[in-house]
Amino acid sequence: MAGDKIIAICQLGGEFETDKDGSLSYKGGDAHAIDVDEQMKFNDFKTEVAEMFNCSFNAILLKYFLPGNKKTLITISNDKDLQRMIKFNGDSVTTDVFVILEEIVEPDVSNMPASRSSRTTLSESVPPVDVVDDMVDGNIIPLGASLDDVVDTNHIDMNIDDTQIDLPDEISPILPLTGSNDEKHVKTAQQWQNTITGVGQRFSSVHEFRELLRKYAIAHQFAFKYKKNDSHRVTVKCKAEGCPWRIHASRLSTTQLICIKKMNPTHTCEGAVVTNGNQATRSWVASIIKEKLKVFPNYKPKDIVNDIKQEYGIQLNYFQAWRGKEIAKEQLQGSYKEAYNQLPLFCERIMETNPGSLATFTTKEDSSFHRLFVSFHASLYGFIQGCRPLLFLDSVPLKSKYQGTLLAATAADGDDGVFPVAFAVVDAETNDDWHWFLLQLKSALSTATCPITFVADKQKGLRESIAEIFKGSFHGYCLRYLTEQLVKDLKGQFSHEVKRLMIEDFYAAAYAPTPEEFERSIESIKSISLEAYNWILQSEYLNWANAFFQGARYNHMTSNFGELFYSWASDANELPITQMVDVIRGKIMELIYTRRTDSNQWLTRLTPSVEEKLEKESLKVRSLQVLLSAGRTFEVRGDSIEVVDIDHWDCSCKGWQLTGLPCCHAIAVLSCIGCSPYDYCSRYFMTESYRSTYSESINPIPDFDRPAMKDSSQLAVTVTPPPTRRPPGRPTTKKIGTQDVMKRQLQCSKCKGLGHNKSTCKETL
Repeated sequence: MAGDKIIAICQLGGEFETDKDGSLSYKGGDAHAIDVDEQMKFNDFKTEVAEMFNCSFNAILLKYFLPGNKKTLITISNDKDLQRMIKFNGDSVTTDVFVILEEIVEPDVSNMPASRSSRTTLSESVPPVDVVDDMVDGNIIPLGASLDDVVDTNHIDMNIDDTQIDLPDEISPILPLTGSNDEKHVKTAQQWQNTITGVGQRFSSVHEFRELLRKYAIAHQFAFKYKKNDSHRVTVKCKAEGCPWRIHASRLSTTQLICIKKMNPTHTCEGAVVTNGNQATRSWVASIIKEKLKVFPNYKPKDIVNDIKQEYGIQLNYFQAWRGKEIAKEQLQGSYKEAYNQLPLFCERIMETNPGSLATFTTKEDSSFHRLFVSFHASLYGFIQGCRPLLFLDSVPLKSKYQGTLLAATAADGDDGVFPVAFAVVDAETNDDWHWFLLQLKSALSTATCPITFVADKQKGLRESIAEIFKGSFHGYCLRYLTEQLVKDLKGQFSHEVKRLMIEDFYAAAYAPTPEEFERSIESIKSISLEAYNWILQSEYLNWANAFFQGARYNHMTSNFGELFYSWASDANELPITQMVDVIRGKIMELIYTRRTDSNQWLTRLTPSVEEKLEKESLKVRSLQVLLSAGRTFEVRGDSIEVVDIDHWDCSCKGWQLTGLPCCHAIAVLSCIGCSPYDYCSRYFMTESYRSTYSESINPIPDFDRPAMKDSSQLAVTVTPPPTRRPPGRPTTKKIGTQDVMKRQLQCSKCKGLGHNKSTCKETL
């Protein structure tokens, strides 16, 4: 392997053991892998490690062994140290990096390596003052910041001796009490004064003991620290120097019960007045706010901080409140990780409860989630029976804990409403993912007979995949994506006004019904920019210009037609994957029921919006003159002279062919020969077809979170979350579109040049 890149196996939570020859070996803990190369900076590497293990940036040390030397740990503390590690291990594929949590110790405590049995809480270094800011992975987060300002972190669970330990609670900062001792606070917490009664008291688990101990400390207004803390024993002392208060609990032999074995209940310290601290962990915060979060899902962290302060006299920082909310959400909604493992059963339940549906998933070699495809029978049937053979392909990024992208195929019903046909969740949007999605879609639409017109971006491998998988279909390039690419590719600097005019002409060229009108529009662009004109000529305009396109797009030019559907996914993407899909299912189910009910009240032959369009065309007939002929081809005169062929549903204005509705020229001819325009409208616009679209129902999926039965065909399949993680910082809510490329450029008031202002202008007077 090349010496400029290695895989760092980062390990946390284990312990070093000394072998007979003096070498050290690392036992237990959790491990994650990170690619490291010569371009990586130390701070970036440490930040990624801190995020991976849900630790504070400033609370970890990174160490490694030199090749062939297992006796001496080398510290990584700057860029040079990191580069040395890469160089020293250049002949190896991997290297072990040990993540050690720095202990904050009191003067009488020896400075030992961090471990679960000797770790003290970080609260011992916190001064007894109100906390204004909290450091999270090197970033200062104000207490009043919004939720989106906080970095998302994973909750880390570790199993020691088959007992689950909540690691973040062990290492979370313990923030100081503000010293409030008013009656309200005492009254709120007094219910916890007897949660710890003394020697002999038993608890169902270590977790229960810790939680009750924290409440006891809050009620009695003192802070404690762990001296021993593992899966079967807990020893705790008062944090105040010299105070004799102690408690020791351990597991009763042959049981899982924890019993208090020793306790000195006497305090010689002055309690909260001196220590000014408490054990308000994030899991404790979660337990306090969980019920309120059920009622108020938008309960904000800053409100949690205020409520905890008022009700318990405890000053949290923003991150504790935010993380507590995240834990409470996971407790209410279910585990994100478990949701991925439920996918095999979930897909089976979809197809069991909705026969004719297709729900399938794939995993990578390491069993991590890769792709999920879902298409309900009601959607497939409705599309084939009642919708135009027209599909819009687009994607939307998901802002869930494990990110991902939603791919979707939506159709237009007879009233030009969004009709979801199929969707997929993929770990990342790639050419291969789109190819896989289209393969599943082809399988789901196996009974479709008409060639389908797709409106989609020509990038992302869609051009090749559509042509390969849906042979004989048509691919209309999305005008929105083309516009973005046009502006991006133009090398010259154009003013906002010039760009706007070019885009207007570009759209006019796309909508132009005839080659002559198309030519006039691009000639207008040529007068502005020869570069833009040449770009259009090379852009495969046969796939996007109405004048040349062979498929039937019904004047739909952009792929973002399904924005209603994408909004459903965006509203639910914070949920675990199975719940997100089920929310989308519920939305489609409700949509089908509502539109079916509404259409049963319609009395018109065409759907309401199409009926209105036909009426508008009919009003134009008065100014037209029809020259009758013995055949079925007629000449219609008005502002222009058009030729109408009744048998072929054709007019030289191309309006009839492009929309599927008779244009005003056709309506004029039909009126003269005594035919009804309704008989010459596309069947897809009929109320009867609309009702066929929504004739099938989507059924609920009950108890999909129940353990799989033994006869389940996918019982042995394990699905783990994808390795993707939500990046630090506020998730973007900005949609990239043509409006973004049309932003006004900075213009100098001195030289009138673009891209700078007068203060940075290099022109001399």
